[in-house]
Amino acid sequence: MSNLTLKQLRYFEALAQHLHFGRAAAASAVTQPALSTQIKDLEQALGASLFERNARNLRLTGFGEEFAARVAPILRSVDELEDLARAAQNRLIGRLRIGIIPTIAPYLLPSIVAALSQHYPGLDLQVRETVTSKLLAELQGGRLDVAILALPIGEPALAEVALFGEEFLLVRPQADANKPVPAQDALREMKLLLLEEGHCFRDQALSFCDARALKPREMLDGSSLSTLVQMVGAGIGVTLIPLMAVPVETRSAAVSLARFEAPRPSRRVGMVWRRSNPLADQLVQVAELVRSATLTWFSQAVDASLAGPEPLYPSE
Repeated sequence: MSNLTLKQLRYFEALAQHLHFGRAAAASAVTQPALSTQIKDLEQALGASLFERNARNLRLTGFGEEFAARVAPILRSVDELEDLARAAQNRLIGRLRIGIIPTIAPYLLPSIVAALSQHYPGLDLQVRETVTSKLLAELQGGRLDVAILALPIGEPALAEVALFGEEFLLVRPQADANKPVPAQDALREMKLLLLEEGHCFRDQALSFCDARALKPREMLDGSSLSTLVQMVGAGIGVTLIPLMAVPVETRSAAVSLARFEAPRPSRRVGMVWRRSNPLADQLVQVAELVRSATLTWFSQAVDASLAGPEPLYPSE
């Protein structure tokens, strides 16, 4: 058998993850023909098929599943060797793979990327936006270096650093602007618009409303906060959004905003990474830089009249 290459193994891992040549090629930053050629060469070198192909589906063969299980730790070890070399230089250079949840990315990502690019010239930032469960799986699998999401995670193998806290605001149609702010029990009786299953923000909103017993027909799901706010503007119901989303999502919607009475719903946002990551010391510095950039963004972007006197609670 000919020598296998790391490039082939990485392309195989991408295709095994996405099970779609186009998405795997995009994730690998190569053209689809280039990725297809490498997979074909890999299968020829192995003398066995890794994927079952038909007009609609792509799936791993039995051999492909076993091969994927062996490839993953090999690539993680290679990545750790690269991280070890970078850590020895006592400065962050090369690639940094950041994961971030969808209820944070559209609002804070530009300021985070700008701060990191300015502080670490030449840093190759690679950003992945997806829900918490996928970020944690990719982080623990070594496909991400760090993730920005809602805390706590409570995974012993992961280090957690709190960045900031923010409250949730009630979004109502403009016609309801002068109505009293509903209490938690009253909110349960309203038509509550929520993000679809898989988003941690959905779970946080349901927890505040204690709405676990709501019937499915009493809630409507959306794929993004933007969709939910526009649905409220159309008079379909009410929703909750995090403070950071206010400047972006409400500027073109016919909605009104209200703060809840204390104790207000809120979340703590933080950064997590594997404790075993050789870059752990550098990632602590990255977390401090991200905290500074986000708090500066909050002070400039969020209307103080909406945020109140203490919109952010301290990060321990």
